[in-house]
This record gives sequence, structure tokens and C-alpha cells, in this order.
Amino acid sequence: TLVLLGHSEENIAIHLLQKGSNVHEPSEHAAIKALDGSYVIVIDQGSRPTRVTAEDDPAEVLIIDHHFSDTFPPGAKIVNASHHEPVATSALLAYLICKPLHKRVSSSCDWLACMGTIGDLGSTFKWERPFPDMSETFKRYKKKTMTEGVSLINAPRRTATFDVISAWTAVNSANSPDDVVSPASLTTIRLFDARHEINLEVERWSHTAPQFSSDGKVALLRIRSAAQVHPVVATRWAGHLKSSALQIVMVANEGYLPSRVNFSCRIARCAYARAGKTNSSSGPPVDIIELLKSYADRDQPPEGQLPLRERIGDNFARGHKQASGGIVKPEHFEELCALMEIGVKKEGSSPRKGKGRAGQKNTLDGYFKSKHKP
Repeated sequence: TLVLLGHSEENIAIHLLQKGSNVHEPSEHAAIKALDGSYVIVIDQGSRPTRVTAEDDPAEVLIIDHHFSDTFPPGAKIVNASHHEPVATSALLAYLICKPLHKRVSSSCDWLACMGTIGDLGSTFKWERPFPDMSETFKRYKKKTMTEGVSLINAPRRTATFDVISAWTAVNSANSPDDVVSPASLTTIRLFDARHEINLEVERWSHTAPQFSSDGKVALLRIRSAAQVHPVVATRWAGHLKSSALQIVMVANEGYLPSRVNFSCRIARCAYARAGKTNSSSGPPVDIIELLKSYADRDQPPEGQLPLRERIGDNFARGHKQASGGIVKPEHFEELCALMEIGVKKEGSSPRKGKGRAGQKNTLDGYFKSKHKP
């Protein structure tokens, strides 16, 4: 859009965050300031009360985000839809902001808005009001192609090398979803290689046996991978593990970042079913952010010591009500597990017999092996 409005590409800089980092980190502030921009536009991040630029950086800041928050950086202009169901994604918000600015935005960026929304809300999401009418876009480009494109674009950043630049290059050089999924394109070959790499890593860790909290609400799987596969493993288990009490699946990755535990949580499909909802319904049956905070709030330290919620840091219970997690110190994660009483069995809290039983030998083997037949 900026180019369409006449701005030179030489005056537009792209900053990609480092692995495991976020725009609130001082190291990212320094990198942004070094670009010497007059305006900083932050996409899909920034919904916290702390700054996204250095204290002495005079640049004006616009944040376009959809992650849940009640507090935002001081002095920044904010566009955030997290309190309005169904939540408009960052990609869709950016498109709606840019569309009135130039007549060619609609035809050149509509597919990006759709792919970005599919990437966040899934391909089964019902695209209907109050979302804008994108029927012409879905007629022009097959939804299957856009879903495939999302899968490919997501893959490089999940690799151990956090190869975000390959995904950015592929998107930036594409004119349509067909370009993204074309194996003949030099810029997309890396996307296919990265997806294969991630598929193997997901397969490797998808058979980890879960442990359960004493109240049966949480199923925890522990993995150790340098790749960002914990959200994918959580999503897969959430779709197939069943229990009368189960609400969320948590996958903790002790190998993604040094001296940190990265964990992802997803709402179990059975929790949606109990509430008479589907994954694409607005208003999730469980608020993961509040559930995580409630467990941390169980900590009652002796007088003079800080409770876990005050020690665990700002990277805890962030994201969305239906997809949250955190990046915390190992000792803090172990405290959280103790508060959840992971592995402590209480009467009536174990998963029901049959599929999803805690002691079962079948760790989704049937489901995953069927996808990897020669």
C-alpha cells in the first residue's frame, strides 16, 4: 500500500524479530531505532503496556493487532479487535485500513487478508458478517490453495533456524496464492523443504504421553525440540484427546530456547462439544488466559515473598482466549505444574475409559500413522 501511495521502497524497512523474541524486548528496540524510521508500524504484536520502541526513539507508532489485552504501549496509536467477537485478525485489520487508501489495494491485497485470516482462525471458519464480503476473492482463488499457502508460509519460522526471511521473501514476491504454492518457483522451494522438516519433527513428538492435572482440566505433554512444533502438537492432541473434565491441552517445549520453557495451550475439542460449540464458533467455551492465571494465583507464599504471578514475567498467559501459552523460566514452569497438580490423581478426575485414557498405550499412533503411509 505504501508503494501504491508513491513511497519509495528505499524508504521502507522491514524488521523481522529474532527467535523467541517480541517487540517489547530492548534488543528489538535497538534494532528498530537503528533503522532510523519516522514511523513504526507493528503488526500482530504490541498489545502490552510496555513500549515497542526505545525511550529516546522519536518515531510515531501504529499497532495493528488482535491479541487479547486491556493495556497498550503509551503514546502509540492502537487498532485492536480482541474485545469484539468474532475477532478480526491482524491481516484483516491491516487490509481494511489500507483498502480506502488506494483503488488497487482491493485487487492486490485481498488474498493476503484471506490467507492471514485462515492462518489464525483456520480453514473451517465461517466467513460471514460482520466480516467483509470476500466472496469474489474466494471465487478467484480456491480456498484449498490458500490453505495450502498458509501451511507453507508458516513452516520456515517453525524450523530450528527460525527462517522467517524465506517466508517473507516468498510472500513479498508472490502476486497470488498460486505463486505461493507453486513448486516451480525458486522462492517457494524452501517452503516445501521447511514443511517437510517440520512434519517430521511433529511426527517425532506427537506420540508423547500426556499427564493430567488433578482436576482433569489440563493435559500436559513435555517435549524437547529446537523447532517451534509445540503449538502444532497441542492442536493435534486437542482434537483427539477426550475426557469429561478436560478443557485444554498444554505442550511444554524445553528445547526451543535456552533456559526457557515455551508452552502452548489449545482448547480440547471435547470442551467445545460439551458447550455445543465448534472450533469456528465465536466465544470459546474456555478462556485459557484466565485459566492459566487462576492456577498461578493458587500460589500463597510466606509473607515477604512474591507470588508466582509477580515472578513469572510478562510472557505468561499471552495471546488469545482460545490459544495461549507462555515463555517462562524452567523453575517457574515447575511451580506452575505443582500448582496444577500435574500427575496427581484424584477420584473422578481421570479421563474416561476408551479413547483419551491417561494410561492408554495408544498415543494417537493410529491417527498419525494413517497420515504417513508410504
